[in-house]
Amino acid sequence: MEDRQKGQILINTGKGKGKTTAALGMAIRAAGHGQKVLILQFIKGAWKTGESKFLERFTPEIEMAQLGTGFYKIEDGKVKVTKKDRQEAKKVFKIAGKKVLSGDYDLIVLDEIINILAYGLLEVRDLIKLLKEKPQKTSVVLTGRGAHGELIDIADTVSEIKEIKHVYSKGIKAKKGIEY
Repeated sequence: MEDRQKGQILINTGKGKGKTTAALGMAIRAAGHGQKVLILQFIKGAWKTGESKFLERFTPEIEMAQLGTGFYKIEDGKVKVTKKDRQEAKKVFKIAGKKVLSGDYDLIVLDEIINILAYGLLEVRDLIKLLKEKPQKTSVVLTGRGAHGELIDIADTVSEIKEIKHVYSKGIKAKKGIEY
């Protein structure tokens, strides 16, 4: 297979806003070229985001699923996960794994999966194993804060999105159409 036809592993990471947005842009670009795209959101849960509402119109070119139970509780500035959260993460990862290995897609976005690793809900070695077993033609985009060094090592492209300034620091809540 020619190098430019091989699937790639791409990472959008960092503390800045726009990791998911950049991945969605890639998804739209790929679909525009007739490629089959899957977007799996790991943290959004059943929360209907603007992107999920919009992309429903483009099935089957772009499939999107929001997995998991949604956001996690934060206590004393740290994410608090439960046994149930861990079980759900494993279940969702199994679903994602089947999709990645299916060979049905040219591009798969695993949105917020890096956060799931950072919260200790999945093992980095399990994600790396999946990425190494993916079909040769399939590209996979991983998003989330704080990408693990081992993921960065196996990735073809890594982009870090840096926060310079954000309205959250002023206590302003998430705005429809901007953050979700």
